[in-house]
Amino acid sequence: MGPRIEDMSQDFEASLCLPTTSAPPPTPSNGSCSSYTEARHLTVVGIMFAAQTLLGVGGVPIQPFGISYIDDFAHHSNSPLYLGILFAVTMMGPGMAYGLGSLMLRLYVDIDRMPEGGISLTSKDPRWVGAWWLGFLISAGMVALAASPYFFFPREMPKEKYELSFRRKVLAGATSPVSKSENSPSEQNPGESLKKQDGLAQIAPNLTVIQFIKVFPRVLLRTLRHPIFLLVVLSQVCMSCMVAGMATFLPKFLERQFSITASYANLLIGGLTIPSAIVGIVVGGGLVKRLHLSPMRCGTLCLLGSLFCLLFNLPLFFIGCSTHQIAGIIHQPSTQPGLELFPGCAEPCSCPSEDFNPVCDLSTRVEYITPCHAGCTSRVVQEGLDQSQVFYTNCSCVRAGSPVLAGSCDSACSHLVLPFILLVSLGAALASITHTPSFMLILRGVKKEDKTLAVGIQFMLLRVLAWMPSPVIHGSAIDTTCVHWALSCGRRAVCRYYDNDLLRNRFIGLQFFFKTGSLVCFALVLAILRQQNKEAGTKASNCSPGLEQQLLVSGPKKQPEDSSV
Repeated sequence: MGPRIEDMSQDFEASLCLPTTSAPPPTPSNGSCSSYTEARHLTVVGIMFAAQTLLGVGGVPIQPFGISYIDDFAHHSNSPLYLGILFAVTMMGPGMAYGLGSLMLRLYVDIDRMPEGGISLTSKDPRWVGAWWLGFLISAGMVALAASPYFFFPREMPKEKYELSFRRKVLAGATSPVSKSENSPSEQNPGESLKKQDGLAQIAPNLTVIQFIKVFPRVLLRTLRHPIFLLVVLSQVCMSCMVAGMATFLPKFLERQFSITASYANLLIGGLTIPSAIVGIVVGGGLVKRLHLSPMRCGTLCLLGSLFCLLFNLPLFFIGCSTHQIAGIIHQPSTQPGLELFPGCAEPCSCPSEDFNPVCDLSTRVEYITPCHAGCTSRVVQEGLDQSQVFYTNCSCVRAGSPVLAGSCDSACSHLVLPFILLVSLGAALASITHTPSFMLILRGVKKEDKTLAVGIQFMLLRVLAWMPSPVIHGSAIDTTCVHWALSCGRRAVCRYYDNDLLRNRFIGLQFFFKTGSLVCFALVLAILRQQNKEAGTKASNCSPGLEQQLLVSGPKKQPEDSSV
C-alpha cells in the first residue's frame, strides 16, 4: 500500500524552512523508543545468531573435514590441485553472493512500497536501504539443493590407483627383512601392517564422545606445540582478519570514499575481486602440483605472495580524496564557505535536528543536512527522460539564493574507484596464491593420525581469532572516523558523514597491519624449515656407515612424501 496524501504533504513541509508558528509539531517518540521495540530487536539479533551457528555447523563437512577427506583418498601429488579447486569453488560462493546482492540492493527493502512520507528515494540516496533479506531466501534454497548429493556419498572413497600402488611399495619396504628384524612389527602380514599404518587416521572417528573429550586436550597441546603448524595458522589468522574486514566493510568503504551506490560497489567486488582471488587459489594449487614443491619451496612461495600483496597495498593510501564541505559540520578553508556567509540564517526555520534529507549546492559543492538547514522555502520538480529531479528554491543560506539539488554531493574522486578496485583485486590474487601451499604445510607437517583434528583446530582458531574479532576491530576503527552521528532515542544510531581521509588511512592501515603480520609469520616458517634442513643434513653426515646403508635402502621409498608436498 502506498503512502497517503496527507503523509506526503506533511513530509515535504517538514523538510522546508518554516516559521516557528507554522512548523508541524514534533512527533512523539515514546512509542518508537518503548521497551517492546528494544525487546523485539533483541529477538531478531538472537535469530541471526542462531542462523550463523547453523551455517557454521553446516560448513564443517566441507571445511575443515572435507580437506582431510580429499587428502586421505587422493594421490599425494594430486591432493594440492584438488584442494586448490575446492578452495576456488568455495570462493565462487561469495562472488555469486556479491552479484546477487548487487541485484537485490537495487530493490527497496520493502519491495512492495516506498517509505512512508512520500519521499521518492533512489539507490544513490544515503537513506536508501536495499532488500538485503531477499538474498538470504534465494541462497537458502540453493544451499538446500546443493546439499542433497551429500546423502549419496559412500562412507569411504576408493583410493586413486597410483596412491594404492605407492602404498604397496611403502608396505613392501616396511615388511622387508633388510630394514627390520624378525621380531619387529613390520614382519606382520600386509593386512595388519596396512591397518597399523593407515588405521591411525581413523582413530578419531572410532572414539566415543567421552574418549574424544579425554584425548582432545593432549592432541590440542601436541598440535599447538608444533612450530610450523602454529606459525602457519597465525599467518592464516592474519590473512583471514584482512579478508573478513574487506568482505564486511569494503562495499561501505567504496560507497563513502567514491560516492557510488551499494549495488555498484557489490558488483565491482563480485566481478573483479572475488574472481581474482579464485584465480590466485587455482594458480597456487597448480604450482604446488606442477613443480612438486617441497615444504621449503612452499614456504618461499607463501613469503613471496605475502610480500607482493603488501607492496600493492601501499598505493591504496593515496587513492581517494577528502570529504566535501558540509555546512555546519565540515569546513574546508580552501573552498567556498557555506553556512558561515549567513550567520544564524537557519535559526528562524526551527529545523528538527533528527531529520536527514541532504541537498547539494552544485555551484560551490556545499552540502546541507536538510533543505531547512539551507533556508529553502519551496520545492520544484523537474521531469526528465530517465527520472525526475527535485530542486529546493528560495534558500536564504545559499549564495545568491540559488536552488539546491536533492541528494548528497558527488565525490570528486569517483573516477578513481576502478584503479582502487584493480589494485585490491591484484593484491587479493597474490594473497590467494599462498592459500593452498599453506594448507599443504599443515597437512604434511603434522602426524597422520592428528591430521583431521589439526585441520579442525586450525579452522577453530581461524573462527575465534580472525572471523569473530576482525569485523569488530574494523567496525570500531571506522566508527572513530565519523564526524556526524544520527541520533535515535537519544543514542547514536548511524553515521551520516565520515572524514574520508581518516577513514581511508585507518581502513587501509588495518589491512597493511594484518598483511605485515602474515609476512612475518611466513618468514619465521621459512627460517625454521631452513634450520630443520640443516639439522637433518648434519645428522645424515654424522651417522654411522650401517645407518647410512639403511638410509640408502629406505630413502628412495620415502622420497615422494618427504621431499615434496
